[in-house]
Amino acid sequence: MERRIFLIATEESGDRLGANLMKVLRQRLGDGVRFEGVGGRAMAREGLDTLFPIEELSIIGLAAVVKELPKILGLIKETAIAVTEAAPDILVIIDSPDFTHRVAKRVRAKNPAIPIVDYVSPSVWAWRPGRARAMLKYVDHVLALLPFEPEAYQRLHGPPCSYVGHPLTEQLASLRPNADEARRRAESPPVLLVLPGSRRSEIRHHMAVFGEAVGLLQERGVAFELMLPTMPHLQETVVEAVKGWPVQPQVVIGEQDKRAAFRIAHAALAKSGTVTLELALAGVPMVTAYRVGAIEAFILRRAIRVSSVILANLVIGKDVIPEFLQEDCTPEKLAEALADVLSDSELRRQQLEAFATLDTIMSTGDQPPSVRAADIVLATMYKRRA
Repeated sequence: MERRIFLIATEESGDRLGANLMKVLRQRLGDGVRFEGVGGRAMAREGLDTLFPIEELSIIGLAAVVKELPKILGLIKETAIAVTEAAPDILVIIDSPDFTHRVAKRVRAKNPAIPIVDYVSPSVWAWRPGRARAMLKYVDHVLALLPFEPEAYQRLHGPPCSYVGHPLTEQLASLRPNADEARRRAESPPVLLVLPGSRRSEIRHHMAVFGEAVGLLQERGVAFELMLPTMPHLQETVVEAVKGWPVQPQVVIGEQDKRAAFRIAHAALAKSGTVTLELALAGVPMVTAYRVGAIEAFILRRAIRVSSVILANLVIGKDVIPEFLQEDCTPEKLAEALADVLSDSELRRQQLEAFATLDTIMSTGDQPPSVRAADIVLATMYKRRA
């Protein structure tokens, strides 16, 4: 009997998760599985014929979203209709909750018999906690990437939630140095990474202040070798932005060269986000910062309910990484904190000690995240379809 599985992922990170999940599901179900849905290149390689290119949803900034709202709503409606017409054995929505959850609500309303699994929890523990309880109406199981999330769903009376593991835990070999790289990490001048973000809006908000900060660091006599990893689609924007910097970084392009830079880095200045967990797993002490537009800052200040916006701090359970947000994100404050983490300081030692606990905190035993995720997807499918 053929099993039909519908998956929806609208960002590259979700596309990679979806592709790995599809591989394991095919191993479990053999030729008796058919995949349908929305995805990118990675999921296409696993046999998914996407309803539309996910690049159509690469919309950055509040003004752009408002302008494109009719198009977004049309794609939500189109996707929900496609799911209900396909009547799959299960629907797996992957991250991008502003899009995927709207589809899931429509599907549940039209056909309550279709089980729905949400892969990657929305940040209900950080803001809008009422979403957890609301998800009970249209999500059967949440697959969490972070170890503290199941407890949060229980506390907030949301749907069942299981920690399946973060994909970064499968990539530790590419993040951690070999003997030669460890020697370079300890040598002078130390390698300082600058990570301003992976979106053009983030680069716009962070590049100038980051450039001034490293300039001040140099003025104060701190020695360092500067590297700035970025992605190919941002190369032109980044290269143009660093032309005015008082210290010229070595710009490295692509994921492979970025990981190579992580393996020799002594410290980093990073925009907050998943990259902070990536750096922590790589054992790179850091200073973090985040700037957004005035309207977004106004909304976030009133919505966020956690002591830190740094993902690594939240996973570790202690605020060991300094964060400089909005008006606190100044060249002077960043430079002072960077001088601290570049030296053999108490702050640096505290971070390294905390990072050493991450393997235990994030462990999934002997099962990779994609295998744990696939097992729960299949269990949910069989339970609802029994």
